[in-house]
Amino acid sequence: MAGQLNTAAVETARTRAVSADAVDAGNAPDVLPGSVSEQAELLRIGMDSLRHEDPALAVLLDAEVGQQATTLAMIASASVADLSVLAAGGAVLSNLTVEGYPGARYHPGSSQFDQVETLAIERAKELFGARYANVQPHSCSSANLAVLAALLPPGGTLLALDLDSGGHLTHGSRASVTGRHYNAVHYGLAPSGYIDYDQVAELALEHRPTVLIAGASAYPRTLDYARFREIADSVGAYLLADISHIAGLVVAGEHPSPIDLAHVTTTSTYKQLAGPRGGLILSGRDAGSPGPDGRTPLGRLMQRAIFPQSQGTPSPATIAAMARAFALASGPDFRRTARLIVQDAQALAAELSRLGYSVLTGGTDNHMVVIDLVERGLTGVIAERALEECGILANRNRVPGDVKPPLVTSGLRLGTNILAQRGMGPDEMRDCARLLHAVLTATDALSDSAYRIDPARAAEVRAEVRRLCVRYPLPFDGRADAYTPGAAK
Repeated sequence: MAGQLNTAAVETARTRAVSADAVDAGNAPDVLPGSVSEQAELLRIGMDSLRHEDPALAVLLDAEVGQQATTLAMIASASVADLSVLAAGGAVLSNLTVEGYPGARYHPGSSQFDQVETLAIERAKELFGARYANVQPHSCSSANLAVLAALLPPGGTLLALDLDSGGHLTHGSRASVTGRHYNAVHYGLAPSGYIDYDQVAELALEHRPTVLIAGASAYPRTLDYARFREIADSVGAYLLADISHIAGLVVAGEHPSPIDLAHVTTTSTYKQLAGPRGGLILSGRDAGSPGPDGRTPLGRLMQRAIFPQSQGTPSPATIAAMARAFALASGPDFRRTARLIVQDAQALAAELSRLGYSVLTGGTDNHMVVIDLVERGLTGVIAERALEECGILANRNRVPGDVKPPLVTSGLRLGTNILAQRGMGPDEMRDCARLLHAVLTATDALSDSAYRIDPARAAEVRAEVRRLCVRYPLPFDGRADAYTPGAAK
């Protein structure tokens, strides 16, 4: 079967190909081999082949499209990629092995990809206002590991937000290699739920970290990068800003940018940038500052940190998809969506508070709403599973002082990225909060992980969720209005 697919693809290319003589004679067709139309034809052939030769897999992929279209996704770490991003991610660039960087590869045949990667780099620098960008990390976790390995010797000290306070695994958690290879010290939150910057300064003076990390995965408030940089400078530390969750808000001007305040900034490209599964390393005015050896500029150090020190070949098609996502993120539609994301989150937090839920910090400045479920008598995992049963996606999350294990937790994390991409506004957030409340009030905990929910109530909510999703569809159908936040559906 694979041979038949290759033959079909070759035959398609052959029928479109032209001879050198025809080109010289001025008789070249409008579509040349290797053009965008050629790539689109290969994608079409591939999907046709998949449906005929591997229907079991094709059915699962189609089912996922249907599930996403009819599910109310309130996952804070997710967004929906534009169809053109998905298409670029399926490009024949995946056939290449391209260790190294543009103009300095360890394999031949990368002339087209060199241009693609250079385009992605330049677009990333322009989008974030950076002087250096590396688009090769496979994820933000990969980027963080590479940066820490470049800046910290084994056993070196890093200072970061505690996991239970909203930090991330790669910021020194014992569950991560970063918590095992480095001496990780963690700061926490003030009673208000905000980062305790005085504690950060005290711990920095006490432990003298080489790296101070400003970043979080479950912190709903604005980060004060200027204060973090002041603390880092006071002890001679490098400041690493992890903006994986808020990168879209940063480029849209809805959250302060750390690019020229942090020595190095990392991010994923899918959580809020609506791109592929990848990561970025960025640097602003400090790109030329010396690294720990006192000689090597940070930009050059970051190049080495990815290749050859921590990764081999990058994912070429993923980088092409990044380039496309960066172009989209620079446009006015993206900025309007980012503004709507914040407005939606604030409206969602306000409505949940009105319904009696304990919203951490009393609200939000970004896309994220975190609620403590202890007073509700539910665990995070029960809430997550009951909501999923009713067509609503939100993930369990630990909260400050949590006594439940990580697979259970006492909290729930909600996000508005995809809700805003659907075009839902603050008014619709009241509907979302009401549906969430309907599920949780109909759920009884039988243990930390077992529950019972009224079947009739669950069916009613599922039907309401589907109606809301039909009214505000995902941008899967290619219509122009589907890409404009708030457009009539």
